[in-house]
Amino acid sequence: MDPLTKEQRRKNMQAIKSKDTSIEIMLRKALWNEGIRYRKNYTKLPGKPDICITKYKIAIFCDSEFWHGYNWEEKKAKISENRQYWINKIENNMTRDSNVNQILEQNGWLVLRFWGKDIKRNPSKCLEQIVAAMQLRESESDKHE
Repeated sequence: MDPLTKEQRRKNMQAIKSKDTSIEIMLRKALWNEGIRYRKNYTKLPGKPDICITKYKIAIFCDSEFWHGYNWEEKKAKISENRQYWINKIENNMTRDSNVNQILEQNGWLVLRFWGKDIKRNPSKCLEQIVAAMQLRESESDKHE
C-alpha cells in the first residue's frame, strides 16, 4: 500500500524531471571539470542521450533505478498500487532503452548507461569509464587513418 495520499503522490510524480536531473548534472560537472565537452539532451539522436560526446560518437544515458527497471524482477514483485500500469510502464521503458541502444550501435555510436546510484556513489568511476571509451574511440580512429 502506498504510504502517501493520492494528492501527495500526484505532486511527487509531477516534480519528476525528464532532463537536468541531479544525476545528469553531477556527471556533467565531472566531465566539464576534466575539460570534456559534450552536448546535453542531444535531439539529433534516437533516445535523446542525456550526454553526447559527438567527436567520439559516445552517447551517455543517466538512468534512474525506478524508471529504467534496475533489479526489475525483485522490484516488480513489490509493486502493490496500480500494479499493471507500472509494470507495463517500466517494461516499455526497458524495451525502448534496448531498442535505442541497438539503433545507436548500428549507426556507429558507443552507448554508455549509468545507474543513478552509481553516479551518486562514485562519479569518478563513471568518469573513468567515459575517458576509457574516449581513448578506445581515439585508438579506433587512428587505426582507420
